[in-house]
Amino acid sequence: MKILVVGTGAREHAICEALKGEAELYSIMSNQNPGIARISDFKVASEGDLETVKKFALEKKVDMAFIGPESPLEKGIVDVLEEAGISCVGPNKSAARIETDKSFMRNLFEKYDINGSLVYRVFDNYQDINDFLDEFDKDVVIKPVGLTGGKGVKIVGDHLEDNNEAKEYARHIMETKMGGHPRVVIEEKLVGEEFTVQAFSDGEHLAPMPAAQDHPHAFEGDEGPITGGMGSYSDKNGLLPFMNQKDYDDAVKIMQDTINAINKEAGPYKGVLYGQFMLCGEGPRLVEYNARFGDPEAMNVLPLLKTSMVDICQGIVDGNLKKADFENKATVCKYIVPDGYPETKFANQPIQVDEKSIADLGGKVYYAAVNQKDDVVYTSSSRALGVVAAGNTIDEAEKICEEATQFVKGDLYHRRDVGTEKLLQKRIDHMKTIRG
Repeated sequence: MKILVVGTGAREHAICEALKGEAELYSIMSNQNPGIARISDFKVASEGDLETVKKFALEKKVDMAFIGPESPLEKGIVDVLEEAGISCVGPNKSAARIETDKSFMRNLFEKYDINGSLVYRVFDNYQDINDFLDEFDKDVVIKPVGLTGGKGVKIVGDHLEDNNEAKEYARHIMETKMGGHPRVVIEEKLVGEEFTVQAFSDGEHLAPMPAAQDHPHAFEGDEGPITGGMGSYSDKNGLLPFMNQKDYDDAVKIMQDTINAINKEAGPYKGVLYGQFMLCGEGPRLVEYNARFGDPEAMNVLPLLKTSMVDICQGIVDGNLKKADFENKATVCKYIVPDGYPETKFANQPIQVDEKSIADLGGKVYYAAVNQKDDVVYTSSSRALGVVAAGNTIDEAEKICEEATQFVKGDLYHRRDVGTEKLLQKRIDHMKTIRG
């Protein structure tokens, strides 16, 4: 089978690795990702240029396309490719609104009485924001309505001092049309531990994957600005050290109810649904959805996949998706980023990656926002690569992963604390306090 993977980063590298050996791989990427380039017939072009993607797919006579990032989904890449007779793993433009339009997502929860929602409002004028925040007596989270690559969210008590600062940030979002819309979502700030459940979906059936926890803050100790994600971990039982089976099952039920609701509003949701949850005292609450794999969380689950990825993709497009099985192992992913990220001054710097030494330790490398020219790998201003290791425990995986990072050289930084016993204990203690 010929499969086209659309996208440039580590998430797409992980998708390609999962398909490798079972399919003839093709790729459209905006930079030359060395990991994807060596296992696919590729074209360097904007993945948001839908006509170019369609032309390449038809030229290569691909049977199916797997859409990695959210931006082409928002533009309707699935609608364009399906119209040309190419099946897709990824939701159509209407169904992808579960990520690309936060007000659509919250309204869906309200209309279909789905559990796990929170207090929220969507605003399009500053006076209403002012009035709401003057009366609302809890801390809030301010979000643009549209896509901002995970970097537009600001939280009172974390990035904003109080609700007055929240007013000013909301005004800034509206005036600059951050995320492409002059609208703002204001939500109650949830207290708990965040976690992610990803699931394959054929529009009716869900095949959930192991839970993972991302580390969105730039610096160690969960300090600094929110980024695209600095690393993540998963545990061998598919849960996380601070959650139980009921927490996981409740999250999956929320996702299943969401898939059923999307089906009624926008047609079948075919692809990967990513649920970002906050585990609170009363159980999981939905923070937001992504209409595709998480990055880095894709790198935690895909290396453990035992079921044929091609069979899963076929099940998604045919509407007869079965269960997905995963190895009983823990994983840790640490992102290597340019110094100073996310405000880096070190773009276009050469880096050296000793993949053999990393593999000898039992680690893997997934290339992200880098560009290969004449066998040299250069950074961009964004995340460079993910180093991933598996083990019988999170601690074992973390130690392998941390040791492997020494084989990546350059003006680079990574969070050494991702997956460490100290940070895990902090999460466990926090959740114990919340549950009382």
